[in-house]
Amino acid sequence: MTRQLLSFVSSLGLLALVPCAGALALELPVRKAGLWEMKMVRTGGSTPDMTMQHCTDASTDKQMSTSFSPGRETCSKQDIQKTATGYVSDSVCSVAGMTITSHADITGDFNSAYTVKSTSRTEGAPSGMPRDSATTIEAKWLGACKADQKPGDIVMPGGMKMNILELDKLKSMLPKGMQK
Repeated sequence: MTRQLLSFVSSLGLLALVPCAGALALELPVRKAGLWEMKMVRTGGSTPDMTMQHCTDASTDKQMSTSFSPGRETCSKQDIQKTATGYVSDSVCSVAGMTITSHADITGDFNSAYTVKSTSRTEGAPSGMPRDSATTIEAKWLGACKADQKPGDIVMPGGMKMNILELDKLKSMLPKGMQK
């Protein structure tokens, strides 16, 4: 459970690139409100593939990006550029004694489907944690959120449900060095 939660939280860092980048000069589009399915495939580690559903709206996407995006105090580089097919992002961030250098290509649109392909290299990682990894997130809009969902709700594999807006609860589940 802890490994899956840590993987989920690290994935949120990638997902936070998508809706909005408040601390950056370039502001990315906000995803269309409703239910998004996100399939995450990671290579370079033992983390299993994961599919989750996220109910969102404009306010939630903006809040998620500011809550989970590393700030200027932790990143020596945060660069997002518009390309012919989407966006490209490069960053160097220090988190919990590790330096993570990442590159992401974001293609598609934020109304029906988008893909985030990222690579990262981690220096100073604990033993057993992969140094290099690649992640692909394929997101597609499914329609309106279900009747029992509210913006911020995320349904994880196995049916575990949490609300991203309840950050204090989520942060309390992380190891001390990863809480900010």
